Amino acid sequence: MSKGKWITGTARKRLAETMKEQYQRGRSIRAIAEDHGRSYGFVHRVLTEAGVSLRSRGGDTRVGSR
Repeated sequence: MSKGKWITGTARKRLAETMKEQYQRGRSIRAIAEDHGRSYGFVHRVLTEAGVSLRSRGGDTRVGSR
């Protein structure tokens, strides 16, 4: 998907699910944005629209994740 192209409807829902899965597996918003050729803000907005609970700043802080 090229940067700057509007994504709506079913395509946006599919993209949101893909990004949601990646984020919940521990990938950062920046890494997801780079993978999809999109901006940080776009990914943040899509995740928020998908109802994802965003992690606080500073990355993954789960016990044993290092």
